Amino acid sequence: MPALFAFLHHLAAFAIAVALTVELVLLRADLTPDAARRLIRVDAVYGAAAGLLLAVGLVRVFYLEKGAAYYFHNGFFLLKLALFIAIGLASIYPTVTFLSWRKALKAGQAPRLDPGGVRALRRVVHAELTGIAVILLCAALMARGIGQLG
Repeated sequence: MPALFAFLHHLAAFAIAVALTVELVLLRADLTPDAARRLIRVDAVYGAAAGLLLAVGLVRVFYLEKGAAYYFHNGFFLLKLALFIAIGLASIYPTVTFLSWRKALKAGQAPRLDPGGVRALRRVVHAELTGIAVILLCAALMARGIGQLG
């Protein structure tokens, strides 16, 4: 069972990274209605993968692997969890923006975004991807017992 949950955890993490990369590619100044629809769908996949990652991760922490005491006494695990929460909070802005496009898309129009709005969305997605890279570093350190507190 631990191997299955480890696989699901990794699968969800890779799905998040892929979804964010696709979002970054689709976010351009000349946003078409098709690209906007794809962004909405990809962002939904991102949200589902994040939910799965969190659920599977919590099962691993509390019921499988080394136990909650081990993880909650590791600074890199705590940093990893804090970064996951920060990335989740940062993802609210793109999600709300993408969902606000639905009315225009139903009317067959492309969403109106000024170049500054596109840059802001791209900055957030870049920050999310950077956070994921740091989470991966924390996971590698944590798995080797580095960062144990007390």
